[in-house]
Amino acid sequence: MSDHKLTKTTVVFHWITGLSFIGVFAAGLILDSMERSPLKGQIMDYHKSIGAIILLIASARILWRIKEGALPEIINLPRWQTIIAKSVHGLLMLATLAMPLSGIAMSIGGGRGLDVFGWQLVAEGMKTPWLSAVAGDIHRASVDIIIVVLALHVLGALKHQLLDKDGTISRMLGRSVTSA
Repeated sequence: MSDHKLTKTTVVFHWITGLSFIGVFAAGLILDSMERSPLKGQIMDYHKSIGAIILLIASARILWRIKEGALPEIINLPRWQTIIAKSVHGLLMLATLAMPLSGIAMSIGGGRGLDVFGWQLVAEGMKTPWLSAVAGDIHRASVDIIIVVLALHVLGALKHQLLDKDGTISRMLGRSVTSA
């Protein structure tokens, strides 16, 4: 019998990255439907600031994952399920880097620089239209893909917890899960 408890650091990184990413992602979807206004500008400032912080947290999370190695499977899965699970996890980690990076590049390319909660990290400067356009295309085109991948991640976790009864969600809450 082996213990599949995750470290507290792994659990904290998962939930902080996931919940903050979902929050800033939802804010982005709301922003997309808003008319230009002072309120939209304020929400956009928070969206950008939190996105930049997510980039730092996600980077640290990925470095932590490299240090710890791949998470051990609780149960043996068919190969196709393992491939899907690893692909979904990989795409989500990529999204937590690509979305903030493309947002930052879009802002800098638009000549707006980068502020994080009022702290100017990159000064406003000249517009770089190609950078703003490419980054904006990546930022917007990724939305539908991320929604599908995030839904697959949540559905997979629920499938493991409720149908397979392998304790996946319990493990992601920091509890010990054992298998034979």
